[in-house]
Amino acid sequence: MTYRKILEEIFTEVQPYFGKGKVADYIPALERIDPKKFGIAIATVEGECFHFGDAQEAFSIQSISKVFTLSLVFRKHGDALWKRVGIEPSGTSFNSLVQLEYEKGIPRNPFINAGALVITDILISDEKDPKAYVLNFLKTISRNDYIHYDQVVVDSEKAHGYRNASLVNFMKSHQNIVNNVDDVLDVYFHHCSIAMSCIDLAKAMLYFSNHGILPSSGERLLTVSQAKRLNAVMMTCGFYDEAGEFAFRVGLPGKSGVGGGIVAVIPGKLSVAVWSPELNPKGNSIVGMKALELFTTKTGMSIF
Repeated sequence: MTYRKILEEIFTEVQPYFGKGKVADYIPALERIDPKKFGIAIATVEGECFHFGDAQEAFSIQSISKVFTLSLVFRKHGDALWKRVGIEPSGTSFNSLVQLEYEKGIPRNPFINAGALVITDILISDEKDPKAYVLNFLKTISRNDYIHYDQVVVDSEKAHGYRNASLVNFMKSHQNIVNNVDDVLDVYFHHCSIAMSCIDLAKAMLYFSNHGILPSSGERLLTVSQAKRLNAVMMTCGFYDEAGEFAFRVGLPGKSGVGGGIVAVIPGKLSVAVWSPELNPKGNSIVGMKALELFTTKTGMSIF
């Protein structure tokens, strides 16, 4: 069965799951998205791309951006990074304050908001223009020069970012934030507000599928060991307190975002991105999770 046929079958089979979730409403700019949107794209390490539905429409990638910022910092700092942020599953919500206080300002992993704020702080220390640096990196790896920051989403994030401000100020009090907290929040809100399509994301994730090498250029972005380790962190921490459920149902390293996007990789073979805005109570796309479960079932491909 061809990938195109599999994607068509998936769309048919996920229909009963529409209407069972809720579009993210704590960021007003996301609340206005059509809940019936659905896109899915596959990019292979050989350079093929297959897609279905609204896969060419850009949406707010939100926490999916954390995968890319983490890889930029990890490839430069290596294992020294783990002194400031852990690698264990959180078991709590992505914006938990209680856990951060209990662990004295060291975030449990780089994908919860607190952890991503520490990664952002390091990026600011490393780069003169971290916002341009992240955006240019994503343009390169997705081969799309039109990727951009959605300013409406940026403004909406800033206007309602009270909990993130609490997290970064608390870590600042524990000396785990070096730079000005307003600067950290500004860069963080920007990279969460990047607009990309499923096709863009599937292509951008290929270096995780290809053991650290970007297939389109042959450039090594991560060592084999670094790619392995970041895939492991995606597997255990990419879906917050639903990481075990995703591993059980889908069986792939991946990352979700409250914009309704999910990316996942099959090392050595392909990457896949799906978008459906309705979320479950854990903040993950209901239709997207089911679509990826069907994908690994129908193709017989997972890491297990």
